[in-house]
Amino acid sequence: MRPNPGQVLHFSEDPTITRFIPRVSPTSKDSGAYVWAVDAARAPDYWFPKQCPRAMAWVTPDTSPADRERIISPGGGYRVHAIEYDWLDEIRNVRLYAYRFDSSLFRPIGGPTPRAHVAEEPIEPLGPPEPVGDLFALHAEAGIQLRVMDVLWPYWETVITSTLGFNGIRLRNSLGHPAHRPEARPRMRLGQASSAGAATEGERDGTQGGRVSQ
Repeated sequence: MRPNPGQVLHFSEDPTITRFIPRVSPTSKDSGAYVWAVDAARAPDYWFPKQCPRAMAWVTPDTSPADRERIISPGGGYRVHAIEYDWLDEIRNVRLYAYRFDSSLFRPIGGPTPRAHVAEEPIEPLGPPEPVGDLFALHAEAGIQLRVMDVLWPYWETVITSTLGFNGIRLRNSLGHPAHRPEARPRMRLGQASSAGAATEGERDGTQGGRVSQ
């Protein structure tokens, strides 16, 4: 599930949104009021339930062979998404939707490579939301390795000191996050983790950007 040329996508668990209103995200480092969307390169970052912590790494022209073998692993392709066991059922059962927008109504944000696209005026999607479908199958079809770990944070700390491109989202929900140390947070029960968007949902918050996305 990626945008067509001339489009950007917004992913949501709410299929009832008809108009997106810019708002200030409480967790984003960007203080403006925006409607958030992503391009084709960043779309895989959001093939997850909204609250699911994920650490993503990919090969770039600057990636060393040693780092590729150590973090991606031999035969692992060019990209890996790491999650925690607690989220497997949520990923399997979540109903995720994609809204399509005209990209000319958005501008890139973040640099040197944009991590997202934003609009500062109310905006309507090009059509009804499209079910994203099986998130495991989506990863498989894209050739993206999906790695499952008991605790995500130590892997993330390794990724950000490597020569790979990377992005981390909702990492505060991860077991072992520094905010929860010296003890990891209690594991969430299924049903507590999901968060459907409101009628004016438009955020792409909680991200940490890395190098050029592939």
